[in-house]
Amino acid sequence: MSATDEFGNYSANTHRPAQSWQRSWEEKSMSKLRHISLAAMTTVLALAGAGTASAQAAAQTGARVMVPNQKPAAESDRVAAGYVAPRLSFGQPDLSGVWSNASNTRMTRPGTMKALVMSDEEEAKARAANPSNIRQETDDNQGIGDGLLDGKDLASGRGYNSFWIDPGNTYANVKGTWRTSWIVDPSSGQVPFSEAGRKLAPSLRGGRGRGTGYDNPEERGAGERCIVGFGGTGGPPMMNVLYNNNYQIVQSPDHVVIVVEMNHDARIIPLNAQHKPGVLNQWLGDSIGWWEGDTLVVETINMNPEGGSQVQLTAGGKIVERFTRYSDTQVLYEFEVDDPQLYSQVWKGEVGLNRVDDSVYEYACHEGNHGLLGILEGGRAADREGRNISEKGDRDEG
Repeated sequence: MSATDEFGNYSANTHRPAQSWQRSWEEKSMSKLRHISLAAMTTVLALAGAGTASAQAAAQTGARVMVPNQKPAAESDRVAAGYVAPRLSFGQPDLSGVWSNASNTRMTRPGTMKALVMSDEEEAKARAANPSNIRQETDDNQGIGDGLLDGKDLASGRGYNSFWIDPGNTYANVKGTWRTSWIVDPSSGQVPFSEAGRKLAPSLRGGRGRGTGYDNPEERGAGERCIVGFGGTGGPPMMNVLYNNNYQIVQSPDHVVIVVEMNHDARIIPLNAQHKPGVLNQWLGDSIGWWEGDTLVVETINMNPEGGSQVQLTAGGKIVERFTRYSDTQVLYEFEVDDPQLYSQVWKGEVGLNRVDDSVYEYACHEGNHGLLGILEGGRAADREGRNISEKGDRDEG
């Protein structure tokens, strides 16, 4: 798998139009995959429904309860002028469907960009210079996808060419403006670590550093072991990476389920409930939700340090996410991170989740996980040769 920095910054699409042969190939398997997706979703909702009684009981014992239409004061900025969100049969605003955060925009702002918002001209210039877009155009011009389905020359530099990836080919447009970073506060677009927090942060990775050891499978990152998605796709907050940037939202009266395409993670969020005991250390943290007007609010605590999130938290930290139907084609996804032990302030971000008229397909990770096997075999070979492999890569430091 391709390497990323600590914020999953590959460089990087709204969905590319499929080539005619690709569409034909996909359409042949569409029906079967759709049945698989529906069956999986039925199972997820059945599991979620099992917690209904406990969620209702929690609501009666002090859990937060706010229903749609009780609008908080700041909601007007979260909805396009004149837009009224559609409703589900049980009254909730309709967030359901498949959405994507694919774009060139990442968590933090590149040093070459000084402001949060770009003009159309600035976005076009930045897009043309983006390495991922240059690579895609080059690969397409070279006919890199030709013959793929005919079994021709499959081993010729095609492992991670542009045919297989879908990072986004424009910068993010959030609430009608082009964005240079997801972070909106602080205005620098950078994570505001305190001096003490920056020193503390490396110790919060579950005792496994950056997941780059070579002695045991457990020393590798959870994404590489096919446990969670790469680069913080499952979140919170849910971030975009090299591919598989789609999310399917399913709602019931007392649960919201977010199916994450990358590694088929499912965030099952009970509404009007209480947090679980701290000993239950879930991969994507402990999330509960409630409605504030037309905005779904999700609070997550007890983050698993090995869960793959781009954001680190101590035991006392929390992440609050907000989902609001901004328009027919976009859900405004906001997040704020609050952890005084790590950060000098509460910091916030805004992401545009854009509608995708398609399905979320199966994510099978690596077939047989041969990549992980090869990494460990390489480590044992180095042991036999008396070489010391650095945690920063396959380099001989002996």
